[in-house]
Amino acid sequence: MKLWYSETLNVYKDMEDLMSKDGKSYRVQVAIEAMKRQSQVYYVEAKWLHENYIPTMEEYMPIALVSCGYWNLTVSSFVGMEDSITKETFNWAFNDPKIVRASCTICRLMSDIVGHKVERERVHVSSAVECYMKQYGVSMQEAYDELYKQINNAWKDINEEFLKPTAAPTSALNRILHLARVIDLLYTGEDAYTQVGESAKTSITALLIDSIPI
Repeated sequence: MKLWYSETLNVYKDMEDLMSKDGKSYRVQVAIEAMKRQSQVYYVEAKWLHENYIPTMEEYMPIALVSCGYWNLTVSSFVGMEDSITKETFNWAFNDPKIVRASCTICRLMSDIVGHKVERERVHVSSAVECYMKQYGVSMQEAYDELYKQINNAWKDINEEFLKPTAAPTSALNRILHLARVIDLLYTGEDAYTQVGESAKTSITALLIDSIPI
């Protein structure tokens, strides 16, 4: 953990050195705050795990939407973007707008569903599946069905944010959309993020090695 922490600090230091040349070091400070927030929710999940506690969905989701990493990744991905990304854009992203919450929901719930059976075989914090099953007294399949409904609703929220005026530039919205699309690619039918199979290898090969010239 000390080595990981040291290397993480080095990454942010390198980012700050690059951004300060353009007067954009404030971007790195926001990214650091995002990482702090993610670290704090990891602590909550570790506490739940060691106490053998299965939270309610109302307790779980605010923590899990941050611990999935997509909120932090969204904020951090803005750091090196063009000048259309302003301080206001970072403030907007940091305050949990609907499209960011929707992207995080897709990430968290798809991950929880496809990784559920594997995670049950080892020591792991309860997922949305266990939380929903316990809270509502339903079967695993019924929990899956409900969570997939929430995923579909999250996609509708993303579409809605593209169809009406928003405080963020289109370049920021596109970044959030593409992050959600990555999860849809990796977690549809299997956990190709944790256990890379042929489908993921084929997609990556088609994109980076056998790509079609434009």
